[in-house]
Amino acid sequence: MDAYISALMGLAGIAIGSLTSFATTWMTHRSQVREKHRELEAAKREKLFSDFIAEATRLYGDAISHQKDDVSDLVLLYALVAQMRLISSRPVVDAAELAMARIVETYLTPNRSLSEIRDLARSGAMNFLLDFGEACRTELAAGHLSTRR
Repeated sequence: MDAYISALMGLAGIAIGSLTSFATTWMTHRSQVREKHRELEAAKREKLFSDFIAEATRLYGDAISHQKDDVSDLVLLYALVAQMRLISSRPVVDAAELAMARIVETYLTPNRSLSEIRDLARSGAMNFLLDFGEACRTELAAGHLSTRR
């Protein structure tokens, strides 16, 4: 009888050890998959934010020296903001919309001379992406994963 008990205890120990090993492996893999997903989401956000900054800067530079009624150049910027609405927090989207409004307003003003542009730069008035950058930095630092999917 003692042999059976010893054998059953041995089998129970093996089963518990196997289950523990399986659970540890499964939890480690799950954690790695979650971390990889977070990294991909952060990279996706960084790329989107970078594309927006590049396009907004290009358009703002164009708006300072051109006055026009054609909105076709703004299409990509609107598309980038629409993508942000899908994956970004409200403060980031709000800041992007404010930057976009600033660009549109600049297009509606008369062309600026080089001395006026210099004065704008010195006064800080050309830092129209400052709030956007701060909102993006906060979101990326927080590792924000949107629940609006």
